[in-house]
Amino acid sequence: MPILLPLKYNEPIKLKMKKHLSSLALLVLIAAFTSCNTASKKTEGIVSDELASHIDSTVKPGNDFFLYANGKWFKNNPIPNSEQQNGLWQLIQDTINAQILNLCKTSAALTNAAPGSNKQKIGDFYYSGMDSVTLNKNGISGLNDALSKIDNIKDLKGVIQTAAYIHTVAGAPLFHFSVRQDDKLSSKNMIAIEQGGLSLPNRDYYFDADQRAVSVREKFLVHLTNMFTIMGYDEKKAKAATDNVMKLETAMAKTSRKKEDTRDPLKNYNKITYKQLQALTPNLDWSIFMDEVNLHNVDTVMVGQPEFLTALNGELKSFSLDDWKNYLKFHLVNGLAPYTDDKTYMEYFSFYGTALRGIKEPKPRWKRVVESTDEALGELIGQVYVTDYLPKGTKEKLLEIGKAIKDVYASRIKNLDWMSPATKEKALNKLNVMVVKVGYPDKWKDLSALKIDRTSYLQNEMNANKWEFNYMTAKYGKPVDRTEWEMEPQTYNAYYEPTNNEIVVPGCNIIIPGYEHKFADDALLYSIIGGTFGHEMTHGFDDQGSMYDEKGNINNWWTAEDSIKFHARTKKLIQQFNEYIPVDSLHINGKVTLGENLADLGGIMFAYEAFKKTKQYQDNQIIAGLTPDQRFFLGYAYGWMIDTRPEALADQVKSNEHSPAKFRVIGPLTDMPEFYKAFDIKPGDKYWRADSLRVHIW
Repeated sequence: MPILLPLKYNEPIKLKMKKHLSSLALLVLIAAFTSCNTASKKTEGIVSDELASHIDSTVKPGNDFFLYANGKWFKNNPIPNSEQQNGLWQLIQDTINAQILNLCKTSAALTNAAPGSNKQKIGDFYYSGMDSVTLNKNGISGLNDALSKIDNIKDLKGVIQTAAYIHTVAGAPLFHFSVRQDDKLSSKNMIAIEQGGLSLPNRDYYFDADQRAVSVREKFLVHLTNMFTIMGYDEKKAKAATDNVMKLETAMAKTSRKKEDTRDPLKNYNKITYKQLQALTPNLDWSIFMDEVNLHNVDTVMVGQPEFLTALNGELKSFSLDDWKNYLKFHLVNGLAPYTDDKTYMEYFSFYGTALRGIKEPKPRWKRVVESTDEALGELIGQVYVTDYLPKGTKEKLLEIGKAIKDVYASRIKNLDWMSPATKEKALNKLNVMVVKVGYPDKWKDLSALKIDRTSYLQNEMNANKWEFNYMTAKYGKPVDRTEWEMEPQTYNAYYEPTNNEIVVPGCNIIIPGYEHKFADDALLYSIIGGTFGHEMTHGFDDQGSMYDEKGNINNWWTAEDSIKFHARTKKLIQQFNEYIPVDSLHINGKVTLGENLADLGGIMFAYEAFKKTKQYQDNQIIAGLTPDQRFFLGYAYGWMIDTRPEALADQVKSNEHSPAKFRVIGPLTDMPEFYKAFDIKPGDKYWRADSLRVHIW
């Protein structure tokens, strides 16, 4: 469920795959944390106003509030050629990148860094990535041994063994594999095996007939051929390998569930014994896989989609050994392409960057390496980042705002006219015990076993991936550590974890652009940071989170009548978002995006209720000619000021559970009567919704 951060085109190789991540971006002026109570008294010091200056008065608020609020900024700031989008998030990410760059460069310049220290590892990882001479000299030679072993595979045992190895260093061929909390027994960790193994974003890309999907498939075939050529295949062999890998992945995609069908935690939870798993897939010897990933004494596993494994069992025999060798080679090289030479990286970028998301040129090397260093060594960077960039009092202020939103949420639950007292009592209990983690973890992960040096960027990345995988698998058979974080303090995001019944808001030291030396007023703080907390808390009660109890276990705590009423109301939100067309003729999938849309709606409503208690609202203070309500709703739109390329929009609509930014603004706001009043939106305006069509849940 994460909120859509700027998508990275190295997503296929990521090993951090938290199933239930969810988030709304943390957009907060740390400097304003200590002054937000006095912001309304200082407004005369504001020379210009970011909200007012972005308004495009040629657009009627009721016809397109997103462009009305942000249009002038979009006109003056086109998307850079190296990015798939531009806007507030990009500006903030650039700030974070600049801070991490400074840490990387100063660490790399050290001549006396203690071996194994944080700065030694950070500096050496960054140095190895910036050493383009060595990278271009080596090409993909660092993978030669692994490729040779694949060539020498003699049977399915070798296929399974190699697939397991690739899981540890480069990606996830055949299926998705993880060790994570048990959804029905959240105090314990379980092994989860789910559908996966595809190179395109999801199954629909293999079958959809719209022009963009067809074009992506055609370009993917070119990418496959070019990657096999880089591996040394001649033209004929590369073409044959391409055709067969595409047939293989299409067969895997055919038996993969649609994204909307993977959203029900109960229907995608099928726990079986290890013996039953072996019987389900006799052609896939799980003892080989488990030995390779160092897992022993496995008794049970959770299979997300049994029909996928049944089909995979047949495909292991129906496709030739050579087909599986080519499949494994591609997943290995493709997964690690960003850490090799320029030629291989550019081939990778040409598909995942340009063809899939419309990005015209790669980011500069320093930015790519900074982001890779942060991805690989985030915990180490976080420890330095907290010391160097996070001001004192960050945790305290975040907790203060979170408590204000929690109090509003409790009040709203108590006053619901459709929920019974019995369900209300359990909902309030779940909310009351919901854990709120903010700022940064109290204890850090021990990365002392991770070896990093200046010799090889590729090997450093493989080492980091293997450490991450081993850290995950080491949890099996051990109690769940509920103090653990899945994000670093410098990660521009947040999430709700249903199996812990917790929300986590990292404390990035970031500044809302335009308010670096000014006071941010409460309307901005509550619409943005308050909306963050409200969004995450609402995930505990959305169509997925509501299936978990206060301890984080799948457990129906609703009365039958209340459950029927709740889902009837969510159907209206599904219908509302099904109407939106972000690009071409592609409609948003209201079922896929339901959880995030529910969280957006709840989050902004709770934030607004909390804002109404502030002095700024109660005194009806006018700032830059804008009323408190107008500033609040414009602030919310400012938090989603994201201009996205059409190709990236199409990819998002097809493969992501988050609606595009424009409709994350228009959708929830047009369900709020206060919004209509603030901007005089009337029947006849494009996005007017009659009261009977507006969604009323919380």
